[in-house]
Amino acid sequence: MISECYIEDIYQSSTVIIDVRSPGEYEKGHIPRAVNIPLFSNDERAHVGTVYKQQSKEDAIKLGYKYVTPKLQWFIDESIKVAPGREVVVHCWRGGMRSQSFAQHLSENGFSNVQVIKGGYKSYRHFVLNTFEKEYCLRILGGYTGSGKTYILQELKKIGEQVIDLERLANHKGSAFGGINQPQQPTVEQFENNLHEQWLKLDHSKPIWLEDESHNIGADKIPMPLYLQMRNSQLFFLDIPNTERAKHLVGEYANCNIEKLAESIHKIAKRLGFQNEKLAIEMLEQENFYDVAFITLHYYDKSYMKGMSARNKDMVHTIKLDYVNHKKNAETIIQYLKRNGNN
Repeated sequence: MISECYIEDIYQSSTVIIDVRSPGEYEKGHIPRAVNIPLFSNDERAHVGTVYKQQSKEDAIKLGYKYVTPKLQWFIDESIKVAPGREVVVHCWRGGMRSQSFAQHLSENGFSNVQVIKGGYKSYRHFVLNTFEKEYCLRILGGYTGSGKTYILQELKKIGEQVIDLERLANHKGSAFGGINQPQQPTVEQFENNLHEQWLKLDHSKPIWLEDESHNIGADKIPMPLYLQMRNSQLFFLDIPNTERAKHLVGEYANCNIEKLAESIHKIAKRLGFQNEKLAIEMLEQENFYDVAFITLHYYDKSYMKGMSARNKDMVHTIKLDYVNHKKNAETIIQYLKRNGNN
C-alpha cells in the first residue's frame, strides 16, 4: 500500500527513510537519517535532464526506464537490507515521478507499507529553514579565543543545560586554525540539516546555550535568522587573562602539524602585522608554542572586541575568571545566573 505523509510525520516515526535522488544530490544535502538508494547515477540523471530539455519529456522518460530497468532487483535487495520489516518512507526532490515510481515498485514486491513524502526533499528544506525563523530563548557563551568555551558548553550539558555545539556540527573551531585536524566540513545545506536535527530534540520553552560565533564557521554558515537572533540575545562573556588562554591553546594545538599551523598564521598575516607574523613563524620553528599563541591572541582579542562593540551593552554579562578550568567555570556561570535571577 502506498500513502502520502508530511515532513512533520517522519519525526513521529522511526520508519526507515529512503532518498532516491542521485548521489550528488544526496551529498549536497539530505535528511540526516535517510539512506540513499539512487534511482539514477549522477551521469544518468544529467543525461535524462539534458534529453528532457533538448528533446521532450517522453524521450526523457524512455531513457529513464532504460537506465532503471536493469536495477529493479537491486532496488528491492538494497531496500530490504535497510528495512527488513518492509516498511519505508520514500522521497525524491519534489515527491514526483522518481519517488512515486520507486514506491510503486516496492509496493508491488512485498513491501507492506510504503509512504511518499509530500513535496519531497524540497518540503523538508522549507521545514528546516522555517524552524530557524521562530523566536527562542538563547543564551550565548562568549569570550576571547582560548577561553575553552566549547568545553564549558560540554560541562553545562552534563549538569542539565540545553546545548548546541555549532563547531562540532560544522567540523571547525571557527578560527583560521579551526580546520586543523578536523574532518571534512559538511556542505552549508547539510550543516543546516544536521543543526535542525539537533534543534528538534530540545525543549524550546527552555533556554538553549550556543557559543558566540561569526556568521561563518569555516565554510559553513549559521542560518541568518538564527544568527541575527544570537546577536540580539544575552551574551555571557568570559573574561580570562590572555596568559591563561595562551596555555590552553598550547594544549590544543602543540601536537598539530607545523606546516598547517604556519599556513594558518599566514592567513591572518595582514591583520596580525608583518612583524608579528614573522615573529610568530620564528617562534613556531623553535616550537615555542606559548609565544605563538600569545602573539596570535593579540589579533583575535582585537577582532572579538570589535564584534562585541556592536552588541547592546545591556545584553552583555561579563564574568571574570582566573583560569581556564572548564568544570569550575561552568559552575561559576550557573552561580552567576542564580544570583541574577536567570536560573
